[in-house]
Amino acid sequence: MARVAFIGLGRMGHGMAGRYLDAGFAVAVWNRSKAKAEDLIARGARWATSPEDAAIDADAVVTMVADDEASRAVWLTKDGAAATMKAGSIAIECSTVSYQHALYLARELRSRGLLYIDCPVTGLPDAAASGKLTLLVGADTADLERARPFLAPLSNTIRHFGAVGSGTVYKLINNLMGAIQIAGIAEGLAIAEQAGLDMKLVLEAVASGVAASPQVIRHSKRMAERNFTGATFTAALRHKDAAYAVALAESLLSGAPLMARAAVEAYARAKAYAPDDDEAKMIEIISRAK
Repeated sequence: MARVAFIGLGRMGHGMAGRYLDAGFAVAVWNRSKAKAEDLIARGARWATSPEDAAIDADAVVTMVADDEASRAVWLTKDGAAATMKAGSIAIECSTVSYQHALYLARELRSRGLLYIDCPVTGLPDAAASGKLTLLVGADTADLERARPFLAPLSNTIRHFGAVGSGTVYKLINNLMGAIQIAGIAEGLAIAEQAGLDMKLVLEAVASGVAASPQVIRHSKRMAERNFTGATFTAALRHKDAAYAVALAESLLSGAPLMARAAVEAYARAKAYAPDDDEAKMIEIISRAK
């Protein structure tokens, strides 16, 4: 029976860890809060006392944590997974981290005889729990082939962008474009509200117009209704991703990334207002009348 350690049981990670149990893997789990693991433990997962403990005898370690700092902590500290991973085992980073951190982590883990794949994902928590995510992979081709059995429970959709780090590059682009769109939706709807337009008609026009996208359609309705239940992505996380994207853009582009910086500024306000609430709450900040 293949052994997987899964580290990080947040909105996405919890469902992803469950997929390995569904697929018949022996699964060890670790999270800062054990309460989030209780149902997985009841289904047969082994609770680990640390990432280091989770990684003992694992064929692959998969992480889904918040940011660079958390990623470094669960992989590279004295209690990190790399401390006990056996040579030749597979390290799969599904977290959205910065490009520089992805390269740094790859160097560190490869120097310890491990295979490293950056594999951030797109999709909502229900897709994580049902194995319908999209995996954005950066890896050597041979390493990806070895890792496929450990990616299969998460999704059949794998987009291999190239060498290590390339999956992270695309994920940052994807989330930056999302940040720009969502900030734009909030501003557009706020203008429509303050101008006294029929918001039902506005939503119909938005959904069928040239500016429509899955992000626009989903968030415009929630914003107009002020329905922020079932948060899928927080303002703090989107701000983090947009900031990482700006750093990447500044290293690659000759011109200043103006739209990216504007998105970071918009999300800084949303983060200050409600960091752990759904990002759609940005409408509450923008819609205040003069």
